[in-house]
Amino acid sequence: ENLMDADMVVARKLPYKEMAQNKWLPETRKIKERIINLRKFFGVAHLGLISQDNLIPRVACRRLMLTEKGDYALIAWVQQAKLEARKIKTKALDLASLEALIPEIRAMTSLRPEDFQPKLSKLLADCGLAMVFLPHLGGSFLHGASFLDGKKMVIGLTVRGKDADRFWFSLFHEIAHILQGDTGKIEGLEKSDEDEADAFARQTLIPDQAFQDFVETRHFSRQSIIDFAQDQGIDPSIVLGRLQRDGYVKYKQYQDLKTKYTI
Repeated sequence: ENLMDADMVVARKLPYKEMAQNKWLPETRKIKERIINLRKFFGVAHLGLISQDNLIPRVACRRLMLTEKGDYALIAWVQQAKLEARKIKTKALDLASLEALIPEIRAMTSLRPEDFQPKLSKLLADCGLAMVFLPHLGGSFLHGASFLDGKKMVIGLTVRGKDADRFWFSLFHEIAHILQGDTGKIEGLEKSDEDEADAFARQTLIPDQAFQDFVETRHFSRQSIIDFAQDQGIDPSIVLGRLQRDGYVKYKQYQDLKTKYTI
């Protein structure tokens, strides 16, 4: 009975309703049924085990804020990523092949999600990565995460409701963590690891020198953004996102160039 009480405390912190809306769990309002469903979902005898580090692998992730609610949302999200990744057949992890694929992955930024998702998943599976696309969980402040599950390397990303530039930035950020070996770091990630992954994502999408040259022209019209994106072989929304983030163009400008993923 005491375990049930302790489990109630944890169960109330998990975003059960949202998990059920995503069809990760059966819908129920009864707390005891929720607890049983959650134990099954996490594969634990009692929920006290889930907040311990041994259950949740070391996760390299892009989060905008750290909150307790966010931690529990992250735990749920990572578990679902893990469950889905287990259904994906991957070859052995091959970092050299992954690095060699980067230009090909970058060229996919102009495709629609329904076209790039299967392609991307296949390419990454051949390098030993299980790619999982998951809905966002409210309060998790999460763009993406990568971690090791047994011997399998998993990348989980949210696509729905995402601007294309955010999605691709997150993907390359996670790939950087894997190439840098960050997912295995027992002591967690330093700010410098995150900065390095950000720099890799930025440089991969638009090489710094090319961006510098473009910015120095001081021409930020709709057409010049489209032309530069075409020269670079990427989606214009990625150029726009970078210009906005670096303060060259206002966030309200050129909304029609923003690609938003709805699936």
